[in-house]
Amino acid sequence: MKAALSGITVLALEQAVAVPFATRQLADLGARVIKVERPVEGDFARHYDTRVKGLSSYFAWLNRSKESIALDLKTEGAQSIVRELAASADVVVQNLSPGATARLGLSSAELRELNPRLITVDLTGYGEGGPLQDRKAYDLLIQAEAGLLSVTGSASEMVRAGISVADIAGGMYVYSSVLAALVHRGVTGEGTAIEVSLFDALIEWMGHPINYGLYTGEGPVRAGDSHPSIYPYGSFAAADGRVQFGIQNQREWESFCSRVLERSEIAVDERFATNDDRHAHRSELTEVIEAAFASLLVSDVVKRLDEAGIANGRVNEISDVINHTNLSKRDRWRTIESTVGTVRTLRPPAIMRGHDEPMKAIPSVGEHTNVILGELGYSNTQIDELVASGVAGR
Repeated sequence: MKAALSGITVLALEQAVAVPFATRQLADLGARVIKVERPVEGDFARHYDTRVKGLSSYFAWLNRSKESIALDLKTEGAQSIVRELAASADVVVQNLSPGATARLGLSSAELRELNPRLITVDLTGYGEGGPLQDRKAYDLLIQAEAGLLSVTGSASEMVRAGISVADIAGGMYVYSSVLAALVHRGVTGEGTAIEVSLFDALIEWMGHPINYGLYTGEGPVRAGDSHPSIYPYGSFAAADGRVQFGIQNQREWESFCSRVLERSEIAVDERFATNDDRHAHRSELTEVIEAAFASLLVSDVVKRLDEAGIANGRVNEISDVINHTNLSKRDRWRTIESTVGTVRTLRPPAIMRGHDEPMKAIPSVGEHTNVILGELGYSNTQIDELVASGVAGR
């Protein structure tokens, strides 16, 4: 069976992380993604690092299965080519700097006049109409502005989330909104203009601390590697390391006390009777738990937790994750081609039974310029002239 989005063409005026993340998900479902890049330099995410055999670890993660056309969008010739591509595309997605597409004559409204069935998505930092609409937005800045830093870290120090969580959040809403718009078009025949902002996306993910603050006047306390409102839920010291586990309800709490701590009386101690009580007496309960674990190996604690039906997990380093048996045993790794040879990559997280799962090469800058322009009817001589004039690159 063909991939789910086979036959769908996505034109991506994209850079960095958020929109490339969204379009890679679409490519994984079989959409043809045409990535517009600057001649020579390309997407600046290509140069974030050189950790993947000389390729950027960000770019290798976000850009498999795409076709790259190199265009200087500041030139009228390149703008004309984008309009030609948009006229026959299904989706156009962009996250250029604020106001850039309007200045180039490539706004969502202008492109949709050429193609009423077109789905357009504009991803911005802070959304239109607010006081921050023209401000540049990077992931860590959004984490700060949306309050994520205030609830992440230890009691004494706030820290950045270790991944580009604002970009990923924005990218996921771009991805899901495109899928919804394709369904809508299939029913009505109409295209759609969509707006997503990184700020709004991360604000949605901050729903719990925002609700917490609405009715208490303050946000959740930073709790390190513990949960800010459920306790015990975090990591605790054993004789040879730390164990991560979480108690979700009163039944589990009673089982934990009797079968893991082997101290049933702790379950009815008035300091720890309810989750709110346990949360209020965190330091005292930590002492009780770690005293019980002091003579036990991590493996012993895990055995008791498993037998008591208490969820637990290992605190893995990245090397442990790469070699995780839950990935290898479930055939989650693949290899794809790139300019530096084969590289390992993980399969998409959504498994669609019976559908093809295309996972193609990571493109070089402008690798598909000739092919894409040829499909638009440009001759080899015309393409050579566009390259010579700086309009296009390859």
